Amino acid sequence: MTKFKKAIFIGAGATFLASAAVAGLYQPQVVDVDMAGGFAVGDMITARNDKDDTVFVGCGIRSLETSPTETFDFGFCQAADPDGEQVTCFSQNSELLDTIRASADASFVTFNFVDDGAGGFNCTRIGFSNQSFYLLDAKGKTK
Repeated sequence: MTKFKKAIFIGAGATFLASAAVAGLYQPQVVDVDMAGGFAVGDMITARNDKDDTVFVGCGIRSLETSPTETFDFGFCQAADPDGEQVTCFSQNSELLDTIRASADASFVTFNFVDDGAGGFNCTRIGFSNQSFYLLDAKGKTK
């Protein structure tokens, strides 16, 4: 076998092994709420499948008609972790609302919040990651 053929063979084998090593990657993110740090993270599927039925994470938008031609829009993010820490924050920031609109059913969710001074919390950052490794497999199971 020539050196060129050996190099192609070795390169093809390395490519196959590298792709096999990450194929089907599943990366669950357990919900975590950090009240002192002002952030929450977690992925929706891991939260939904948690053995603790009080665990959840997600965001949503509500639009209220204030007149026949106007609406009042606000968004919120909420999470509760296995340790019992729970938070809901709200925002009227149009860019944060656009971020919520870009989420998917099986997203990784991350958000930051600050005390609003009236007993609630304002969302200051909202992020989503819609990647395959947060999804269930074809049989609807985690690995």
